[in-house]
Amino acid sequence: MTAWLYLFVAIVFEVAGTTAMKLSVGFTKTLPSILIFVCYAIAFIFLTLTLKKLPVSTAYAIWAGLGTLLISIIGAYCFHEGMSLLKMGSILLIILGVIGLNLMGTHA
Repeated sequence: MTAWLYLFVAIVFEVAGTTAMKLSVGFTKTLPSILIFVCYAIAFIFLTLTLKKLPVSTAYAIWAGLGTLLISIIGAYCFHEGMSLLKMGSILLIILGVIGLNLMGTHA
């Protein structure tokens, strides 16, 4: 259970770091620029702790899939980025891929 909590924390900080990238306006804003490095450092620490217990393929797939979903939502709601049917469908395919990887587990 701890590995899943670590993975969740890693994803939250990765998403925060990516959001800080947008807010940094190309490293022209000091606080968001600093937050990029702080958030990514924390994210990688927790992802590394996650990998002690979970397979890298599962952890990374969830990291990438959930991170993509959350960033897409933040982009749409906070930064008024477009959310087309194609974009929503593509995100759904990513999520289905993550589910498929988890269903497969270590059987392969």
